[in-house]
Amino acid sequence: MPASALKTCLALCCLGLLLLAPVSGRCELFQHVNKYADITISPERLQRIDRYSSLIDYYCGFSFVQPRHKVSPDFIRALILAESDANPRAISRKDAIGLGQIIVGTGIEAGLALSRGTIDFHHVSRARLKNLSKEDLFDPAVNILLTCYLIAKYNQKYDGQIALVLSAWNAGENIKELKQWRYAPYQETHELIGKVNGYYRCLLLQKKIGRSRGSG
Repeated sequence: MPASALKTCLALCCLGLLLLAPVSGRCELFQHVNKYADITISPERLQRIDRYSSLIDYYCGFSFVQPRHKVSPDFIRALILAESDANPRAISRKDAIGLGQIIVGTGIEAGLALSRGTIDFHHVSRARLKNLSKEDLFDPAVNILLTCYLIAKYNQKYDGQIALVLSAWNAGENIKELKQWRYAPYQETHELIGKVNGYYRCLLLQKKIGRSRGSG
């Protein structure tokens, strides 16, 4: 990334996430970032994601991996909008399921990890987490919990670098590029990074505008 672009990146230190700034240049990833830089979220889509706000806020209240490090609820909202358009019954052509579009094997592995932890969650029992099935991933409470946990895990592993976090999410954390701290080379991943980044910026801006109007 050019030095001028680095200076314009917003580092959300308390969340451990980096918000990518729109940049110029030929890099394919940042072409997708630019593509979605001015994206807006319609009232209808906001209404769809708001149905799950209580679950998102609840699960984002936990420090899954690092003490005092929590995932941003607006980042989870942005990811869900980008992945499923807030449709809990969504299934991708690769058989990713539900709001966060989670692959069954990844969901089962995450459920087992959470079931062995020290946290008892509302809405999802430890026994259920230990024995997750494909059908469980259609449940918003289960899907959002797994989404928050996995993003927290990748966020810690990749030092909050959003391109690496979403590469692990979309392409798998064991791809060779991530082992070399490079983002995934796939157009689908770049598209997701651009969308999530755009939605996240939009949600943060809306919140900032709302606070300004409330204090006016």
